[in-house]
Amino acid sequence: MTTPSPAAAGDPLVVHTVAVGLDQVGSLDQLLPADAPVSWLRRDEGLVGWGVAAVIRTRGTARFSDADKWWSEITGRAEVHDAVNEPGTGLVCFGSFGFADDPGDSVLVVPQVVVGRRGDRAWLTTVGVDAPDLAPAPLPAAPVGLTFADGALNGEAWMTVVADAVARINAGDLEKVVLARDLVATCDGPVDVRWALHKLARDYSMCWTFHVDGIFGATPEMLVRRERGLVTSRVLAGTIRRTGDEERDATLAGTLARSSKDLEEHEYAVRSVADALEPHCSSMNVPEVPFVLHLPNVMHLATDVAGVVHDAATVSSLQLAEALHPSAAVGGTPTASAVALIAEIEGMARDRYAGPVGWMDAKGDGEWGIALRSALVEGDTVRLFAGCGVVGSSDPEAELAESQAKFVPVRDALSN
Repeated sequence: MTTPSPAAAGDPLVVHTVAVGLDQVGSLDQLLPADAPVSWLRRDEGLVGWGVAAVIRTRGTARFSDADKWWSEITGRAEVHDAVNEPGTGLVCFGSFGFADDPGDSVLVVPQVVVGRRGDRAWLTTVGVDAPDLAPAPLPAAPVGLTFADGALNGEAWMTVVADAVARINAGDLEKVVLARDLVATCDGPVDVRWALHKLARDYSMCWTFHVDGIFGATPEMLVRRERGLVTSRVLAGTIRRTGDEERDATLAGTLARSSKDLEEHEYAVRSVADALEPHCSSMNVPEVPFVLHLPNVMHLATDVAGVVHDAATVSSLQLAEALHPSAAVGGTPTASAVALIAEIEGMARDRYAGPVGWMDAKGDGEWGIALRSALVEGDTVRLFAGCGVVGSSDPEAELAESQAKFVPVRDALSN
């Protein structure tokens, strides 16, 4: 089911991209006004935007193909004047997709204004509007009266679900399943998502800070990046919580790197990504040994898979994201069995948590992360999500502790 904006059948979008000075841009997240802000930032590079020039909402098994077809129609009719010609210039859409076929909407949105920065280059794109003054927006207000409560399941109930999954894995039903839980925050008034985005961009600069249509977060995991014929994917699976003590954390990193449970979980995730990308690549590089990625709250086993795409003329980055979703890092192995088990025992709707989120330009290049370390904001309520990979040797109490660590980025970002 799809609900396109009138732009899908109306006049073509008129797009202008011009270069601007870095001094005009400053910190990209500080530019965001309250009018439908979107963001994709890492180390103060990336894209931010606001306003809505066109949008499509879609759901079900055809959500990716419906959105990709709509984008092809929009870009095919657009009148584009691009004086910069970089990935992310010209006509750009931002998207967020549901984890499962049902329930929940997926969305692609074309902002009226996009500001981008890469290295020593910065640009401004407008779609059917005059160029705005690039001045910092008024500071957003902090959430007031913030309280947290269990979501669909409390900790004890969720550990029972994990134990059930472990028993099924050891019985041979599947090899791995990723189980998630939610936490619900309520405030005295509507939450301004920009408050959390500013803090996430500052505190988790190694991650991709994102917001599209109510889902926001700071994801450490790049599902797929396609740029000028090259494709990369950062796979994370296997996690240990940091203590804040450098010497102790160095010891823990070594423990993680040798953990048979975490290495097994990681191998499943890397294999699923490599298998999904292989049909689209003429060559690939899949490292045999993961590295340890250090984040402020946790450490992950990580592998960067890279390849040369041979079908870029016909397959967009969104189509690659569809081929990769859900990877073993967010679903499990075998995928069909794991996703069926998630639907059976997880006990909550994931909505767009753990689905692809990112951006794409008119050439089909783009970056699609996985909506992890994330939350959905609606009015005065925020649903936070965290998930853990479960294998045959998983311990329910350890998985609960890991999930609590993964709530920390968004939980802290909502606080004063």
